[in-house]
Amino acid sequence: MIAFLKSNIWIIIIAINYVLVISAATTILFKNINPTKTLSYILVLVVFPFLGLIVYYFFGQEYRKNKIFNRKNVLNEKVVQKLGNEFRLSPSQLHKLDVFLDSKMKMVKLMNNNKNTPVTLKNELLIVKNGKEKFKLLFEDLRNAEHHIHLEYYILKDDHIGKELIDIICEKALQGVEVRLTFDDVGSKISFKTKRQLKKSGVEFYAFMPVLFPNFTGKMNYRNHRKIAIIDGKIGYIGGINVSDCYVNYKNGTSYWRDTHLRIVGEALKPLQVHFLMTWDFVSNSSCDISSELFPDVHVDTTKAVQIVASGPDTDWANIMEAMLVAINTANDYVYVTTPYFIPNDEIVTALQIAAKSGVDVRMLIPKSSDSWMAKHATNSYLERLLEAQVKVYRYTKGFIHAKTMVVDDLFSTIGTSNLDHRSFNINFEINALIYNEETSLELKDHFLTDLEDSEELSLERWMDRPKYNKLKESYARLWSPLL
Repeated sequence: MIAFLKSNIWIIIIAINYVLVISAATTILFKNINPTKTLSYILVLVVFPFLGLIVYYFFGQEYRKNKIFNRKNVLNEKVVQKLGNEFRLSPSQLHKLDVFLDSKMKMVKLMNNNKNTPVTLKNELLIVKNGKEKFKLLFEDLRNAEHHIHLEYYILKDDHIGKELIDIICEKALQGVEVRLTFDDVGSKISFKTKRQLKKSGVEFYAFMPVLFPNFTGKMNYRNHRKIAIIDGKIGYIGGINVSDCYVNYKNGTSYWRDTHLRIVGEALKPLQVHFLMTWDFVSNSSCDISSELFPDVHVDTTKAVQIVASGPDTDWANIMEAMLVAINTANDYVYVTTPYFIPNDEIVTALQIAAKSGVDVRMLIPKSSDSWMAKHATNSYLERLLEAQVKVYRYTKGFIHAKTMVVDDLFSTIGTSNLDHRSFNINFEINALIYNEETSLELKDHFLTDLEDSEELSLERWMDRPKYNKLKESYARLWSPLL
């Protein structure tokens, strides 16, 4: 028997592999997920023995609400309900907004069906261009904090800029300010020394879904990609800028990093606070006391309508993707999109194609050089379809553009954490600010057009002439696109 096993060991191992493959493929089929994604997983399982099982083990298992996230959304429902009632628009307010927004009201109504997405009217907004400007403003606001500081980041590193932030919040914690910090355990890198400093100073901090063995399985797939800062419930930040030196262009000789963030003062802070607290409940496995100091009234005279929209594996709907689809489908004049990663679903591609073919000026700005080989070539595999439909595609050449923005018809714009890719729409936890304001939209439009000056426009003829070797790399990366 032993001799038989030794002489047929590889056959036995391969047989065991395919027994497990059949089991995994059957599980995938019964989930009734997107057919493209289903076929991609099955193809990987069948073609790549052992490797396919590892990929599925770490990335393919679907936990969502019923397992990992059954503790998320445990925030007191009365708080959420009270918040929705507080910002429910009167018929006269709704009429005024309807007259201004016209077809964009579909988006307001769509998002209003989500109880955590009320439209807020009284807000002051500041578009923050690049990391140096963001951290200059943020650090000043942090130093002026009196009651609490809430920080939630995908990437937090204790490098030069990260150490400066950590020193500030530790100092504020020692002064008696309540400091709560959560960071994604995959995206972040913090030393034990820094963690001791945080703990000694009284900063409460938790990693989002730690990936230490034995709880590693499946958790690579559900990351907290949000970047949120809230000071005293009065000032908030949301956008694409994480806490790392690359975002502030500290290192000479490295690629220039272009990004966009948003500073908010006003009513939109209350929904933003709710989303932070829901995450905090999840990572800490205990809720903090919901006091009036967390939801202060902020008196702002400026009228700028904002909805804070979140999506992730714990939401019933792909809220951010749906908002973007409605924005594209209702565009009359133009759609300007900036995204560092464009690995979309068919719905987004079709919407962009239809808009462009019906006369809407559709422009997309992506980086020429990417921080991910696979993402770069997967993105390139979608460009020909866009160019054929007369979508204007630009590639940023000054460095790496990481901003995640969209502006439509001088009426609507969005700044947030969501890329136009499958991972942002369906897997990661994301958050965006939907802005219904002409002044803000025009400013973001101006930023977009300025960025085009540091970009190259692709032509269909030139793109189709690219080397076959590049096309082969794109086709290979495209196979993995539902998994990226």
